[in-house]
Amino acid sequence: MTRLLVIQPDPQDPVGPLGDWLTGAGAELHILAPPADPLPADLHGYAGLVVLGGAMGALDDLDHPWLADIRRLLSNAVSKQLPTLAVCLGAQLLAVAAGGSVTVGEEGPEVGPQLVAKRDIAWTDPLFADLPLVPDVLHFHSDVVDRLPPNSALLASATRYPNQAFRVGRCGYGLQFHIETTTDIVRLWARDFPREAEFARPGDLTAERLDELHADLAETWRPVATQFVRLAAGDLAPADSARTQLPLLGH
Repeated sequence: MTRLLVIQPDPQDPVGPLGDWLTGAGAELHILAPPADPLPADLHGYAGLVVLGGAMGALDDLDHPWLADIRRLLSNAVSKQLPTLAVCLGAQLLAVAAGGSVTVGEEGPEVGPQLVAKRDIAWTDPLFADLPLVPDVLHFHSDVVDRLPPNSALLASATRYPNQAFRVGRCGYGLQFHIETTTDIVRLWARDFPREAEFARPGDLTAERLDELHADLAETWRPVATQFVRLAAGDLAPADSARTQLPLLGH
């Protein structure tokens, strides 16, 4: 089994279907939920790291001092080229840990079902290559990654907030959006964060629309989770960090 450390910063954002996709691909998940669960000093014994989302900000250390420990583990994962998948808050923590920055989105929260667009480099990426050109995602965030870390590649973008998915080094992946949710979880967020929910398009947070979205998310992102497990297991080569564009015809 490929052992993955899964860090859950917020009880309202569990690993959900993403956990099923990872275990279905052969992973063993060790889920820790700080602050109740102490985080390890290092990533020894793990083949990969997954960091989930949460309502706090990536630098809210005063209220959540253990966020510094998550950033430390993310920095350690990047330096050791340990396969990493970081979702929403996780992506923001990854960006900060690797030298980028996060801020409150100037154009307001992104909330609800959306599409993002693959960038050219994504067509050569081990996880993103087979994604459709405009994959479905679920947004529910106010903070955004406004500056990517050094040694990173932008994999997917959107009009309002460009840095939607990125890779740090050869195998550290940040997703500004959610792929791990369920309809019930998103409806819970909409109830608990009504100000943010108002930024969704009319009808986008109904149970029917969210059921439709999550069926699309499973079809689109389960293969990515499978590739991530293969990457962590050593059965899939990491990205070529020297390649920053599509190869030229005939090369």
